[in-house]
Amino acid sequence: MSTGAAGAASRRPPVLVLAMAVAFLLLVAALLIGSITRPEFPPYTLTVPRAAPPATALVGPATYTLDASSTSRWRTFDFGRDAAVDSGRWDLAFRRFHLIAAPAGGIVDLGPVPFDSVAELPADGYLGNALGPDTTNPGVGKWYDYNMLTHLLTSKRHVYGVRTAGGKYAKLELLAYYCKDVGVACVTFRYAYQGNGTRRVLP
Repeated sequence: MSTGAAGAASRRPPVLVLAMAVAFLLLVAALLIGSITRPEFPPYTLTVPRAAPPATALVGPATYTLDASSTSRWRTFDFGRDAAVDSGRWDLAFRRFHLIAAPAGGIVDLGPVPFDSVAELPADGYLGNALGPDTTNPGVGKWYDYNMLTHLLTSKRHVYGVRTAGGKYAKLELLAYYCKDVGVACVTFRYAYQGNGTRRVLP
């Protein structure tokens, strides 16, 4: 091989470098496409106010959608009133993708089990909130998966047990983080709440 040919060959980028460059460009393209593509939101709509159920009855299973899009205000929910509330007692609070229990309440992760398979909630294992600049509840933790390409959150579909500050019990499953009315941070969940003080959450 002549000296000129050898020099030209040495100046060619290695195949591995070319492959890595192509992979990087494909990743950048995928991220850009994901960031500008408008997602197809689930067909949930904000739940309208409804009559409060009897205080000692089993409520649900019921599905509820609320607006948790504020970055500064917690949106509170009361199982006993079957509604998002602005005053009085509450059992859960939502802010963006965060979820906490009321003070003296707690949450336990029951895992990725079918919602209807949970007939009775455990007596122990409920975790209180971890207070801080961004209060969280370790019983729920990161209840979602994040897609790097679409930048969307999807539920892990775990079922959670909730013990309220008043010693009542509910099971909870977070279904979605989006809806057509609000878009992002519109949380839909389903639950069954036992108002008689027992831990049974099936009829």
